[in-house]
Amino acid sequence: MLSWIGLVVSWIGALGIIGVGIAYLAKSASNAAGFGLPVLPAAEARGWWQVKGIRDVATGVLVIVFTFAARDALPLLVLLLAIIPFGDMGIVLSNRGNRATAFAVHGATAAAMIVAAGLLWA
Repeated sequence: MLSWIGLVVSWIGALGIIGVGIAYLAKSASNAAGFGLPVLPAAEARGWWQVKGIRDVATGVLVIVFTFAARDALPLLVLLLAIIPFGDMGIVLSNRGNRATAFAVHGATAAAMIVAAGLLWA
């Protein structure tokens, strides 16, 4: 039962991050503001949104593919992928971004992924 809860949490995260990635690929200014950094990138730097977008889409797709192709490795993958939102939290904090967003969005995502990995191992 616990592994099913972990799987559901993993899939919610995967589908959510794919949606976030698609919004970044579309260069959504409101999505970029929600990342927690204090200033939106200048127009000539907005390609970075696409870099983040493809990273997010690939992250979500990995979880979905591992569910079917390498289910035994899925808990480890989810645990390792938790490095990304933890790193994002550090980026926001080190750039004097919104602390609440850093912890509530990125920190909570990392924590949820760690919990999901534990539940998948259960």
